Amino acid sequence: MLTIALPKGRIAKETLEIFETLFGEGFAFDDRKLILDTPKFRFLLVRNQDVATYVFHQAADIGVVGLDTLEEQGLDVIRLLDLKRGICKVAIGMKNGEKFDLNKPDLKVASKMVNITKRYFEERAVSVDIIKLYGSIELAPLIGLADMIVDVVETGTTMKQNGLEVVQDIMTSSTYLIANKNSYIAKKDEVLDIYEKIKSVIDAEQNDKS
Repeated sequence: MLTIALPKGRIAKETLEIFETLFGEGFAFDDRKLILDTPKFRFLLVRNQDVATYVFHQAADIGVVGLDTLEEQGLDVIRLLDLKRGICKVAIGMKNGEKFDLNKPDLKVASKMVNITKRYFEERAVSVDIIKLYGSIELAPLIGLADMIVDVVETGTTMKQNGLEVVQDIMTSSTYLIANKNSYIAKKDEVLDIYEKIKSVIDAEQNDKS
């Protein structure tokens, strides 16, 4: 049996729909339950930020999580497959009309993605003061807490509604199927079997689009 960690919300729903397509049966968590047991799989419903942790510590054999989260956390897991879902960007946002100038002294950047932010500016040899926030990041430039923000952007609507605009993309993210390194060895046949099955669904979707 494979244990699979899924993030609460849309990604879990979309992943379970893939399993329904593959196995021709319903996969759904009972109300407020965090574990779903089936004959072949045990699904765990966890916070998005915790998926890779569950997989890394082998509390789950495989999981589904956003590439932005993987890049931020840097945990040593196997990235099996891009699921082509949950596509978004990690981008820099500033107040409308302000110039994106990395030569400006004493730059302050607000973000919940401290490591991605740090790497981006270090690669450009730019010294910045990174302020970690956990939510309502768009507020930071509006009240002078920061010059800019680094945040996940899907449509850009939230930034626009708050008088901000995207000035630079850092990376594109989508959801990935990941595996624990030990599970990949100990349960290789099972892991590769579900990998191949899910890959066939993703490939068919991509062919339909092209």
